[in-house]
Amino acid sequence: MNFPVKQIFVDQAVASLPETLRLTEGAVVPVEVIDDVKALYGILMNTPDPVEAGKKILFLTKNKGAFIKKCPGTKYYNCCGYMILHVGTFCHMDCSYCILQSYFHPPVLQYFVNRQEMLAELQEEFQKGKIQRIGTGEFTDSLIWEPFSKITEELVPRFAAQSTAVLELKTKTVEIQNLHQYDHNRKTILAWSLNTPRIIHSEERNTTSLGERLAAAKTCEAMGYPLAFHFDPIVLYEGCEAEYREVIETLFSAVSPDSIVWISLGTFRFMPDLKSIVQKRFSESKIPYGEFITGLDNKMRYFKPLRMAFYRKMVQWIREAAPRVLIYYCMEDDEVWSKTMGFTPAEKGGLPAMLDRSAMDHCGLDVL
Repeated sequence: MNFPVKQIFVDQAVASLPETLRLTEGAVVPVEVIDDVKALYGILMNTPDPVEAGKKILFLTKNKGAFIKKCPGTKYYNCCGYMILHVGTFCHMDCSYCILQSYFHPPVLQYFVNRQEMLAELQEEFQKGKIQRIGTGEFTDSLIWEPFSKITEELVPRFAAQSTAVLELKTKTVEIQNLHQYDHNRKTILAWSLNTPRIIHSEERNTTSLGERLAAAKTCEAMGYPLAFHFDPIVLYEGCEAEYREVIETLFSAVSPDSIVWISLGTFRFMPDLKSIVQKRFSESKIPYGEFITGLDNKMRYFKPLRMAFYRKMVQWIREAAPRVLIYYCMEDDEVWSKTMGFTPAEKGGLPAMLDRSAMDHCGLDVL
């Protein structure tokens, strides 16, 4: 198993499942079966940095809830209507701004091995006959599991065989080595989170460089995969305008606008309790000290005039290179949309409908 962990714990309830046996066979790190997850949490909480420790331990267990869930948006901001395919939690990369540091208590790499239940639930979604955008990158990175898991081998062909749903694999990695094998039928979108080299270097530990991400995107474009990009979080700092503009220019020098299904923009926002975690774990980070106010969702957000001023520029720079590409905001209100885009999502049928239409145009989706 090629995966950067130091120990594997196995939930007794799934110890005999085929996926568990496959993943632990030939493991080069210790494997321990436990019957109470509290024992694992106790180990983590007794370390100097439970978050860091949790990134080095893999827990194979069962997803006891639904595999497919709605994106946890709020009623105060325009939500994209995304559906989450819950394959695992947490990530072995280490971004200062990552909400997962405070979302799970304590955080630990979990991979769900009750695969047949997941596939059955996914098939039920396909049979609903409506356009759906489904992704695995909400509670984890979509491709960190590739070195040892066969998750894309099972998901990509299944999405390719239907016509009402698209799978988005969102990542900061370049783990694309398996993707050339599949007849994807343009029903899988490869998506990268992008940021300036400065932010990648200072705030995104153990991730790939901007150049590596865009090179991987170019390779996937050559394989016929539709692409997406997410500038989220956008971090405001002295000199950021020139640097984000350069990222956009570099992006469109690497891939064609015609291959891009959508680009999202979202400025840095965080729950208040994340600040102390960043201060402790990333003592040199400056990102918690911007001009923030409390938003309607109780998250700390940049002062709205600052967000809007920067969004206008980002939209302009993208439009100069890609006039027709769909740009959308992640969790912003109608005022932001109207004053920076010139319209509100409701005027175009709502944000989910906007994204559905783009998926239909680029991926060949259709209703039953």
